[in-house]
Amino acid sequence: MTKKKKEGREEDLRKLQKWRRRGQLKVVATLLELNIQHRDKCRLLMAPYRRKRSFNAAEVLSWRSRGINAGSLIRHNMKVLRDIILQDKRNYIKVWSKTSKSTIMYEDGKIYFENYQSCYSCFHSEPQLLYKLPKRSKLEKFEDALLCQSPLDKTLASPSDHKPSLLVLTANNWLYRLSAKTGEELERVFLSSKHKFRYLGWDVSQEIFYVKSVQNKETPLARQAGVTQNTVMHLAIFHVFPLQIVGVMEINKKVFGNSVTDVVLSQGVLAVSYSTKSVKLFSFEHILQMYMAEKITLGKQSCGGKTVGDVPFGIPVNIQITDCPPVLFEVSCSNNGVQIGGYPWHYIHTPPQKCHKGTHHISSLKDSTMASNGIQNMNCCSLESDEIFFHPDDSGRIIHVGPTTINVLKILGEQNSCLPSKVAEDFSMTTHRNNNPTSQVTVTSSGRAVKRRFQQLDDDPDQETFRTVEYEDELDLLAVVVTNGEEGEGRAHIQLHDNQSGQLLRTVDLVEPWDETYRHELFFDKDTIVHIEQKNTNFCCHVYKLKAATK
Repeated sequence: MTKKKKEGREEDLRKLQKWRRRGQLKVVATLLELNIQHRDKCRLLMAPYRRKRSFNAAEVLSWRSRGINAGSLIRHNMKVLRDIILQDKRNYIKVWSKTSKSTIMYEDGKIYFENYQSCYSCFHSEPQLLYKLPKRSKLEKFEDALLCQSPLDKTLASPSDHKPSLLVLTANNWLYRLSAKTGEELERVFLSSKHKFRYLGWDVSQEIFYVKSVQNKETPLARQAGVTQNTVMHLAIFHVFPLQIVGVMEINKKVFGNSVTDVVLSQGVLAVSYSTKSVKLFSFEHILQMYMAEKITLGKQSCGGKTVGDVPFGIPVNIQITDCPPVLFEVSCSNNGVQIGGYPWHYIHTPPQKCHKGTHHISSLKDSTMASNGIQNMNCCSLESDEIFFHPDDSGRIIHVGPTTINVLKILGEQNSCLPSKVAEDFSMTTHRNNNPTSQVTVTSSGRAVKRRFQQLDDDPDQETFRTVEYEDELDLLAVVVTNGEEGEGRAHIQLHDNQSGQLLRTVDLVEPWDETYRHELFFDKDTIVHIEQKNTNFCCHVYKLKAATK
């Protein structure tokens, strides 16, 4: 066995042990184990080792076209791009701006204007118009949209299923699948003539999305007449590759309780929020197994003899929940906010009691045991509250963002240990401020002492302040937006930090002023930076591109 192959096998074994210890990715771990066994078996049958030979460019290009060694090639390309971005002789230059009277959206290298009616591509030196759809009536306007791309490891029946597409929901209950490159209509489904659908949401891990209806409100007339409205809303759930209906289900007060306020579907779990400041989680797989009355297919007839997805029938309610499913997990929290993640599994929430306001509690999902050092509190006095979330890099870490400090935390603990896990700091970032406290008492020219009634806020626009954090997964960089208004006009710059160590690698200045009075969004996407801001009733999009610095 050569040294390189031996090291590769040892690395796979370490990964396998790591996954087993975490109790996660069982399918991947099993495949990896079979791969190791297969490799060991095949090694006995292999011919004697031959010396390493060089390959010409034609062979390498042929492999590349067939996807051989594609993973390592992509990683190498991203490493090269990261090195280029961090070079001093490269700068992000503002190349384009455009204003709009409606909200502007950015997703995967595309900018959407006029409620998704027009689309610009950011893959060129400056954004170019991809398509502009014909004007739509008020009844046909787009209510919500999702961008989806098919996985590369699947062979789908229709060639169009492999193309990136935009799923859009219209005001008159049509669901369209449009080409993300041309805006061409690929598929259409009519949802219902009875229920008003308005929102789209992803459950990415299950490769499904859901369409949520508006909530049914009890009218004063119905209340006076003693008519009780038990139906809260409806969910229509679809598989996305290819587009196929799973089913439609009703969220009913008789089943889930009178205080239901909202429902979302995520990670194969139905999360139900209550006005009593609590959240309950139910297994969506269990709901399908126990309460699906009929399997339906788009374009085919249901048991009622109507074509599924056609006007005016739409899609029938085929998931009929008659009693409350088993509760997987329940927690009381303010603002119905609970996040689940980490290794081993933990959840973050803020208890609803007043004394816990401003704190974030990190507890084990297995038995709700509070982690050691599990109460995180920025102790900041600011208009905007601090933000905490599980790191999107799937490392199990936690990012806690405050006006002056960003803490990246890690959870230390074993899957089956009886000891509580511990929350420890991985690294931290702080703003550069004058640490001299502002005096609360000033003396006028006449000698009279005047005491300030209000203390300066931690996120005061006149001071250097952290505003938001973006993670660029392909480059493994954290993009931190920092504002500073010391010179009278709000300015912002982006700090690029190494995701593993937190080391500051470079800074990018934004040309346009940053007014904290209005809403801002920033997207860092490899060689492109997109800044979307609101100005009074208008919106403006600014695009920066990586270019060689001019002398």
